[in-house]
Amino acid sequence: MTAPSGRTGRPPLTEARKAEIRLEIARAAVELFVAQGVAATTGEQIGQAVGVSARTVWRYFPSKESCVRPLFSAGIDVIAARLREWHPGHPLPELFDPALATGLLAATGPDGATGSALVRLTRTEPGLRAIWLQTYDEAEPAFARALADRAGLPADDLRPMIQAAMLNAALRAAVERFAWSVSGPAADAGVGEAEVAETLRSALAIAAEGVS
Repeated sequence: MTAPSGRTGRPPLTEARKAEIRLEIARAAVELFVAQGVAATTGEQIGQAVGVSARTVWRYFPSKESCVRPLFSAGIDVIAARLREWHPGHPLPELFDPALATGLLAATGPDGATGSALVRLTRTEPGLRAIWLQTYDEAEPAFARALADRAGLPADDLRPMIQAAMLNAALRAAVERFAWSVSGPAADAGVGEAEVAETLRSALAIAAEGVS
């Protein structure tokens, strides 16, 4: 009599656990990039910081620079979700209050100073810059859908598409401007939710004025 056949070994990971591992790898990569630079960081070091092998790191990400992608996309996901929940008639600049800033900082994981340092690296590291811009490019359709739903318009209507492009550009400019403004001694003091919220709110108010 033969033993019943079946799968043995470690059970497959759930999608939720895979997402957790991706985020753990992303946070470890950021800490290493900020501490010692991108060029000096290896896949083996990133894996060791998380407790996995370099092979596991490459299973989740095609390059070390792409390891930070979950941190960039997490913040954008928070904003898109908030847009969908924001009631029509309420001014969009008010969307960016300290509560949203808290959610953004919690979603990305690193402390404010480390997160700002990562954004500053996107100006000097081409690989990180490519991931940064690609993430925002992919976020624009999500913003457009959220704005269309809010206004009761079709998803392909020109108005929410243009509004999403303006929102997307304003957010990226604000985040980059804020990251540079907290470099040096200010970064050591930490980044507060109120400062993040005010920067984003100001950027959206400028975008809402349009081009005269």
